[in-house]
Amino acid sequence: MSYFYKKIIKLLKMKKIFLLVGFAAALISCGDKSETTSTNPETKEISAGSQNIVYIDTEKLMKEYKESVDFESKFKAMSEKMQSELEGDMRRFQNDVADLQKNAQSKGMEWAQQREAELGKRQQTLAQKEQNYMQKFQEESAVERDSLVSKMKKFIKTYGAEKGFDYVLGTGDASTVLYAKEGSDITAEVLKLMNEAYENKATTSDSKTTEDKKETKK
Repeated sequence: MSYFYKKIIKLLKMKKIFLLVGFAAALISCGDKSETTSTNPETKEISAGSQNIVYIDTEKLMKEYKESVDFESKFKAMSEKMQSELEGDMRRFQNDVADLQKNAQSKGMEWAQQREAELGKRQQTLAQKEQNYMQKFQEESAVERDSLVSKMKKFIKTYGAEKGFDYVLGTGDASTVLYAKEGSDITAEVLKLMNEAYENKATTSDSKTTEDKKETKK
C-alpha cells in the first residue's frame, strides 16, 4: 500500500503562485502605430535630424511610478496569502497520509481503504482549489494591469502632444532606442508628473470619503 501513498503525494505537489506582471512589454506592444506614442524605430516619417523625437525608459517608469508600485504590492500580498493557504492545506493532507500509513495495519484493511478513498477525493478538491486560485489571481491582475497600462499610454500621448513632440519612443527589455542624444530622455519629467497626478487623485478621493462620512453622521 506504500506505493499508493507515494503516488498521492507525488500527484499533489502544488505549484507556487507567483507574481508575473509584464508591464514594460505591455506598454510597448500595445502601442498603436497611428498614435503619437510610437515604438517603431523604422517608421519612415522619422528623420535622423529631427529634434522632436524623445524617449522614455519604460522599465524605470514601471519601477518608480507609484500607482504601478501600489499595483505590484497589492497583488504580491494577494499571491502570498493564497500560497500560504494552499501550503497549509498541503501540510494537513500530508499529515493525514502519514497517519494512514502509520495506522493502516492496526486499524484493518476496511478502515484503510475507506481512508484512501477520502484522501483521493481531498486530492482532487485541493487540486481544483489551487486551479481556481490561479485563475482568480491571473484574471484580476490582468484587468487592473491593462487598465493601468491604458492610463499610462493616454497620459504619455497627451503629454507628447502638448509638448509638440513628433514621436515618443519607448525603451526597456524590448529596446527600440539604440542611441539617443543627451537631453532626449524625458522619463524623469513624465514620471514626476504622473506621480503628482496619482497622488492628487488619491488625496481628492480621501477628502471626498471624509466629507461623505461627515454628511452621514449629520
